[in-house]
Amino acid sequence: MAELTRDEEFTAFVASRAVWLRKVAYLLCADWHRADDLVQESITKLYTHWGRAGRAENRDGYARTVLVNTFLAEQRTAWWRRTRPAARPPEGTAFADPDLAVSLDLREALAALPPRQRATVVLRYYCDLSVEQTAAELGCSSGNVKSQSSRALETLRRSSALRPLGRSGA
Repeated sequence: MAELTRDEEFTAFVASRAVWLRKVAYLLCADWHRADDLVQESITKLYTHWGRAGRAENRDGYARTVLVNTFLAEQRTAWWRRTRPAARPPEGTAFADPDLAVSLDLREALAALPPRQRATVVLRYYCDLSVEQTAAELGCSSGNVKSQSSRALETLRRSSALRPLGRSGA
């Protein structure tokens, strides 16, 4: 069987991982349109460094690192701080499905976290990375991941967006 060219290999990788990357991007930024932009920018960066990514032991991890770093870099720009959208759904929005309501409440609470804490929670609990893997992905120490996780989980526990399960109303 013929070996794939660089572009064919890259295209096959992106086609197989695009949905997953979009989900991770959405959890980071809480906006589907922005998630699409983050994925597109990450894919562009990944393409320019595909030789390095091809040598990586874990291409999924490499792509995820590019995505998270792209998200965090955007958070540091003055433009983002001025144009940051509200994380809340419109007032008076009612949801008949309690699972959907809980999911939306969790996403709202997650979106309210500072970017580094949000990235830590997504990597640790959605991507199921260990403390050490998360630290390597974020370029920080294991202790930093533990403290960011602890602060984020405490904030999520206290969040008014997360109503106690089994109770209706606020």
